[in-house]
Amino acid sequence: MTAMFANNDRNGQAHEALDLAGIGIGPSNLSLASLLDGVGNVKAHFYERQPAFNWHPGMMLPDVELQSSYLKDLVTPVMPTSPWSFISYLVAHKRLYAFLNAQYEAVPRREFAQYLGWVASRLKNLSFNSAVRDVSFDKDQFHLRFDNRAIIAKNLVLGTGTTPFVPAWAAPFLGEKCFHNSEATRCLPGLNASRIAVIGGGQSGGEVVEALLNSKATLKELNWFSRRHNFEPINDTAFSNQVFSPEYVYAFLNLNSDQKLEALKASILTSDGLSISTINAIYRRLYSLRYLENRNIDAKLSPNRDVIQVEADKDGYRLIVRNRFDGGVEVAHADAIVLATGYQFKLPEAFAGLQDRIQFDRHNRPVLDEKYCLNWTGPKQNRIFAQNAGRYSHGIADSQLSLMAWRSAHIVNSLLGRAHFDLEPHDSQVNWLSSGHDALSQSIAVDY
Repeated sequence: MTAMFANNDRNGQAHEALDLAGIGIGPSNLSLASLLDGVGNVKAHFYERQPAFNWHPGMMLPDVELQSSYLKDLVTPVMPTSPWSFISYLVAHKRLYAFLNAQYEAVPRREFAQYLGWVASRLKNLSFNSAVRDVSFDKDQFHLRFDNRAIIAKNLVLGTGTTPFVPAWAAPFLGEKCFHNSEATRCLPGLNASRIAVIGGGQSGGEVVEALLNSKATLKELNWFSRRHNFEPINDTAFSNQVFSPEYVYAFLNLNSDQKLEALKASILTSDGLSISTINAIYRRLYSLRYLENRNIDAKLSPNRDVIQVEADKDGYRLIVRNRFDGGVEVAHADAIVLATGYQFKLPEAFAGLQDRIQFDRHNRPVLDEKYCLNWTGPKQNRIFAQNAGRYSHGIADSQLSLMAWRSAHIVNSLLGRAHFDLEPHDSQVNWLSSGHDALSQSIAVDY
């Protein structure tokens, strides 16, 4: 398939249009590619600038775990018989029984990364080392330009993932001693610092703190700041996890903008809380350092804090911090700063020429419709699907792995114009909407 659609004339134009061109190959587009592998009448291909699939390599710290079930893989929730499931990966590697006997409470993230890489190495509808430099639109086709060729496509799907969010106060200091946790595996091993500040109280911040406490013999002072009221665990109960169900997405789509923001705020710990294993590991490590190993580490765990300013201070940094609990202002010093400050969705640079045709909300976020399409001024039959971009339109699960396969199935159904995958709402244990909204939520599921 790759050769057919990369066969361009001397002007760099493809002879035949793809039905779908994917930009970026992360887990979301890998899920879509896996599902399309069994759909014969869609001409789809996916392109990635990196030389091979690599899932968050900068965050693969020792012993990090997946926060969702391994059954919420690329395909299983909508196509459990697919050859690209996590179970198929275990069987292919002859370690299903060993995996089951290990009785993991949470799957090691390295294991899941190996599974994703295994799928990516076998699918034929993927091309790596293929950076999309520019995207334009003419008449009824998208034109994608690469370094040495071009293709055309009727529809696009963005799967470039989210980018690290860096607070404005940190931007001037970015470097080897002030970096986002997405670069932790590269920067932490060689970090020569006795005073370290970690900013962010979610799972990523916890993983960095755990790694520092376990590996940095030179660590003398650790400041861990969080904006939250405390270092709080992920809300992983049965009813709380209903927000990761298709039924909740259908309900969420009925809300207005203010209601959606309130719902996101109320459910934040279902997604961004600390794993119990991480909390226990940090607390026990601090206990051991203080009482059993007699190591004099000044560990300050400081919730309810906002870092409002950072200044260069000799060979380190001076942090001005507001305590939201009592209103006080504090000063901390650090030789290094790790930013566990989350991620945000951004359109890829290749979309610069189309940006004026895409609708953004008042927070400069691209607007998605219920079918995961960007609202833009082009023809309705030429769609720009966006993966992992709908946290504020479709709910908190959109930025997680949980509904990845289900979202990909929606995109497949939209491309085909029919319900190839059965996505009608299941019976829910929780009633989210008043009865007047039921028909609307179901129509979204089945109207193609």
